[in-house]
Amino acid sequence: MTRKSRLEKFLDVVERGGNALPHPATLFALLALLVMLASWVASLAELAVQHPTTGATVNVVNLLSLEGLHRILGSLVTNFTSFAPLGTVLVALIGIGVAEHSGLIGAALRNLVLASPRKLLTPIVVFAGVMSNMASEIGYVLLIPLAGLIFKSVGRHPIVGMAAAFAGVSGGYSANLLIGTIDPLLSGLSQEAARLVDSKYTVSPLANWYFMAASTPIITLLGWFVAERFTAPRFPDDRPLATASVSGCDDERAGLTPSGITQDDTALANSFSAEERRGLRYAGIATLLLVVALVWAMLPPGVLPGAGFLRNPKDGDLLNSPLLSGVVAIIFLFGVVSGIAYGIGARTIRNDNDVIKGMGASMSTLGGYLVLVFFAAQFVAFFNWTQLGLIFAVNGAEGLKSLGLSAVPLFALFILLTASINLIMGSASAKWALMAPVFVPMFMLLGYSPELTQTAYRVGDSVTNIISPMMSYFALIIAFFQKYEPRTGLGTIVAVMLPYSVTFLIGWVTLFGVWLAIGLPIGPDSPLEYPARP
Repeated sequence: MTRKSRLEKFLDVVERGGNALPHPATLFALLALLVMLASWVASLAELAVQHPTTGATVNVVNLLSLEGLHRILGSLVTNFTSFAPLGTVLVALIGIGVAEHSGLIGAALRNLVLASPRKLLTPIVVFAGVMSNMASEIGYVLLIPLAGLIFKSVGRHPIVGMAAAFAGVSGGYSANLLIGTIDPLLSGLSQEAARLVDSKYTVSPLANWYFMAASTPIITLLGWFVAERFTAPRFPDDRPLATASVSGCDDERAGLTPSGITQDDTALANSFSAEERRGLRYAGIATLLLVVALVWAMLPPGVLPGAGFLRNPKDGDLLNSPLLSGVVAIIFLFGVVSGIAYGIGARTIRNDNDVIKGMGASMSTLGGYLVLVFFAAQFVAFFNWTQLGLIFAVNGAEGLKSLGLSAVPLFALFILLTASINLIMGSASAKWALMAPVFVPMFMLLGYSPELTQTAYRVGDSVTNIISPMMSYFALIIAFFQKYEPRTGLGTIVAVMLPYSVTFLIGWVTLFGVWLAIGLPIGPDSPLEYPARP
C-alpha cells in the first residue's frame, strides 16, 4: 500500500469536509431557519447601526415575531417568483438550448479545434474552453474528450490536450468574449445585495464584460504556457498510452454523453459531414445578419436611416439604453435564430416541434436548480428583511477601514478567501448567494462598487475549480483521463492541474491590480467606485 503525499492527505480532508456538507438546497433551507433564529437573538441584544447614507438608525427585524411570521407566510411564493436571477437565467437558457439542441455549439467548437494548425492547437483548445462557458456543460462533455482525441491524432499525448481544455473550461470560467447564462445570474444576486445600501441600485448582466473580455487572451496565453512548460514534459509525445474503457463511469451514469463523439478516434478527429458544414454556413449568415442589425441599432441617430433605435430615446445614450437593459433578450434571440439556421442547414431541425423540443431540453435540466433557487430566494429575502446584512456590512467595513488596506491587497485577500471556499462549495451561484449579502454592502461602504466586488468574486471562484473535488464535473474529468491513464485518481488530476490554478491566480490578480491602478470601468456603465464619480 503506497503512502499518500501531504497534498493527497490535504485533498482527502477537503473532500471529506465538502461531502459532509448538506445539499446546497438543504443548506439554504437551514440557513433561512438560522437567519430567523439569529434575528430573534439580535433583536433581544438590541443590535443597531446608523445607516451610512440616510443617517437613520437601523434596527434588527425579528422574524420570529407574529408580524414576521405573517410576512414569511405571505411572501413565500413571491420571494421565489421575484428572485432577480431566476427569470433572466430561464430566458437565456431557452435561447441557448435551441443552439445546443440543434448541434450548433458542438459543431462550432469542433470546427474551431479541428481547423487549428498543430503549433497553435494548445492555445486554440484553451480559448475554445473559455468560450464554451457561455453554453453550460458543453465544454465539459464535448470539448475535453475531443481535445484528447485531437491531440492523439496529431501525435501528442491526449492528457496534454484534455488538461488544457479543462483549464480553459473550468479554470477560465470567468473569462469570455461573450455574455453567458452565469452573468445575469450573478448580477441579479449582486443587485439584491447592493439594495441593502442603495434601494435603487441596478447591476447589469454586462457588469464585468470589459474585464472578462480582457481576461480571455490572458488566460489563453497562461494556459498555453502551463501546458507546454509543465504538462507536456510530464506527458511527452512518445509516452506509450495505456488506454482503458470508461464504460459505466460517471459521465454515462449522469446521462452526459459527449454529443458528436464516436468510438472511432480517427474519424472524429478528421471528419466533418456535409450537413454540418452547411449548417455552420447557415448559422454564420444568420449570426452576421443579427450582428449587422445590432450595430445598426447602436449607431448614433442620423448616421443611417432608422439607426440608433436601441439607444436611449431621451438623450441617445448607449449606456443607459434598451440595448443594455435587453441584453438577456438579445442572448435569447441570437441563440434561437442561429440555432434554427444551423438546424435547417444540418437537417437537425425539421419543424417547429424540434425547436420547442430544444427549448424544453434546456428547461428539463433545471429541476434541481429551481429547487435550489426556491430555498436560496427565501434565505436572501429573510436576510434582507432582518437588516442583519447591513449591520454586518457596516461593522465589517469599520473593521476593514481600521486595517488601512488599499484596494489591491484588500481585493487580493477577498479573491483568496473565495478561492478557498470554492474548495468545499463548488456552485458559483450558491456561494455568491451566501457571500453577496455581506460583502457587496461591506465593500460599497468602503467606496467600491458592487460590480467590482462581483468581478473579484468571479476570479476567486474560477481559479480553484480545476483542483476542487467539489466541482460537479470532477468525477467526469477523472473518467476521461482514465481512458489514457488508467491509474488516474484525485491526486493525479490535482497534480496536473495545480500549475494552471496557481498561474491563473497570479495572472488574474495581477491583471485585477493593474485594472484598479489604471481605473478602467469593468463593464458598460460599471464603475469601480461607489458612489460613482464622473
